[in-house]
Amino acid sequence: MLIQISIATEPIVGRLVTPPMTKTALIVEDEIFVALDLERILVDAGYDVAGIAADRDSAIAAAPGCSFAFVDINLRDGPTGPEIARRMAREYGVKVVFVTANPSQIGDAECLGYIRKPFSDAAILAAAALACEEEAIANDDVIRVVSG
Repeated sequence: MLIQISIATEPIVGRLVTPPMTKTALIVEDEIFVALDLERILVDAGYDVAGIAADRDSAIAAAPGCSFAFVDINLRDGPTGPEIARRMAREYGVKVVFVTANPSQIGDAECLGYIRKPFSDAAILAAAALACEEEAIANDDVIRVVSG
């Protein structure tokens, strides 16, 4: 079952906005301005970004050591996002959130959920927090996410 990650107009009380210890993200996106925007959001919030990959081979090569990944569906080498998500989850334990304008193409890929393009900073940070939730619960960090 997929969940759509969105930010409500009312404040949401949950866990973790800034990582309790540095978590490493991978961005799998072939549109460079979108990728750089994702990188900015994550770095400003205190996450490390291992890199930006624009195709399947680059994504799989960069996956070891990453905690989570934001993955587009349609990349430089075609609609390979779902395959990338399956491999990263199974082989490296990477938690995947799709960032896509085409959520109907996700299929049976292993992922936490998806964010529709265009996205907000708050939606990206909420998804990153969800991907790091186990660590957040262990550290009992409390956050408040407000759309805006």
